Amino acid sequence: MLHKVDILGLALDQDSKTPILVLKTVDTQETIPIWIGLLEATAIASALQEVHFERPMTHDLFKNFIAMMHVDVERIEVCDLKENTFYARIYFASGDNEFSIDARPSDAVAMAVRFSAPVFVDEKVIAALKPDGGARTYEVKDKSEEGKKWAEYLASLSPDDFGKYKV
Repeated sequence: MLHKVDILGLALDQDSKTPILVLKTVDTQETIPIWIGLLEATAIASALQEVHFERPMTHDLFKNFIAMMHVDVERIEVCDLKENTFYARIYFASGDNEFSIDARPSDAVAMAVRFSAPVFVDEKVIAALKPDGGARTYEVKDKSEEGKKWAEYLASLSPDDFGKYKV
């Protein structure tokens, strides 16, 4: 089963200083973090913010090429997760023909933003991200009563609680 997702945003892993693409399922509100490269994060961010460069960047060049060929990006599917590597497919349509190509999720999402194409994540990818296939768990380091109260409070927060500082 495929779940439609929205792009929640981009974040930075404070330990590795690596950008994280954060997707959120529309139906179940689950988050899917995908560590990506800096260049791909820039490509996604510039498209989301509608930043235009004097010369076409790689994803813009690809968009221009496929548009000239009268091909459209129909959808993106993040379809697999193997050995901590995410896999995606970009689905194209031209007339009555539909075809797809393998892509990194970061490149696929960069194209989805440029074509206003929907993004989907396969259920098996979401399930693979859950520890023991269940609900997400959190380790409470501070076992005191005060620590437990803080842990409960933090677990109850939603992205909207962060105002303009959302992930």
